[in-house]
Amino acid sequence: MIVAGFGFRRGADVAELRAALASAQAGHPPVTALAAPDDKLALVAELAAAMGLPVIAVSADALQGPQTPTRSIASLSARATGSVAEACALAAAGPGARLLVIRRISPDRMATCAIAQGPAT
Repeated sequence: MIVAGFGFRRGADVAELRAALASAQAGHPPVTALAAPDDKLALVAELAAAMGLPVIAVSADALQGPQTPTRSIASLSARATGSVAEACALAAAGPGARLLVIRRISPDRMATCAIAQGPAT
């Protein structure tokens, strides 16, 4: 499984998620699922439906498990993780997952996307 994980600010829209995904996806295998924090799933679910992909909800507890290579003060403060996008991707891809792409930021800085690959892929 190859999962694109998202983090985004209040007020972000699908176009910003697409921009972050396009930046992260460049030159990598296609993603097979999208993931986001469970309390912000609606916007990512809209993108997933448009792409014909499943969406995975990541709980607040699951966000705190993965070690992320990037560190955002905003993410640490809001979610107790260095990168919401990286933590979502890793948690959703399952135990033993690895990041293929660290977080990429949309041009307007409203959304981030990271891609992880699960061990079975």
